[in-house]
Parts: sequence; C-alpha cells; structure tokens
Amino acid sequence: MTPVEWAIVVLAVLGAFFGGVAAVGIVRMPDIYTRAHAASKSDTLGAVLTIAAVALALETGLSTIKAVFLVVFMFLTNPTAAHAIARAAEDQGIEPWTTEDDQ
Repeated sequence: MTPVEWAIVVLAVLGAFFGGVAAVGIVRMPDIYTRAHAASKSDTLGAVLTIAAVALALETGLSTIKAVFLVVFMFLTNPTAAHAIARAAEDQGIEPWTTEDDQ
C-alpha cells in the first residue's frame, strides 16, 4: 500500500472511532447538556476525519473541493447547533445533572 492509501485508512478508522464515541456519549450521558457536548465534539471530529479520507481518496478535482467545503460547513454548523440546543434547554428551565441527583 502507498502512503496515501495508509493515510486514507487511518483517517477513515479514526473517523469511525470518533463517530462511535459520539454515539456512546449520546446514549450514556445523563442530561441534554452533556449529550450535546458529546455529540458536537466527537461527531464533528469523526465526520471531518472521514470526509478528509474521502477527499484524499478522490485525489484532485471538483469532488475534493466539495468535500473541503463540507468540512468547513460542518466546523461552522455542528458547534452552532449544539449551542442552540443547549440554550433552548436552558430557556425551557431544564436543570443540569449533578451528583446529588444520584442519591
């Protein structure tokens, strides 16, 4: 395998790993605020790494430029959406989870 093919495999595997971490975070976290954090951070990184693997696999051309624009779009929209969800939860009066809730 060439070094570019190795980079594609590594990026795709890391993207899948962080996507899995985001899914586990959404399922395991106790409240909306920590779930939004897990989803926005890990999911954004996983998607960006996966799209970077796609951009490398496509080499040069219009599809690669579209993939780069998609990465930029995701960096702008995913954190903004997570912030909007957290703000809406706070506006609705949803209290954050604390350790006292377990007792």
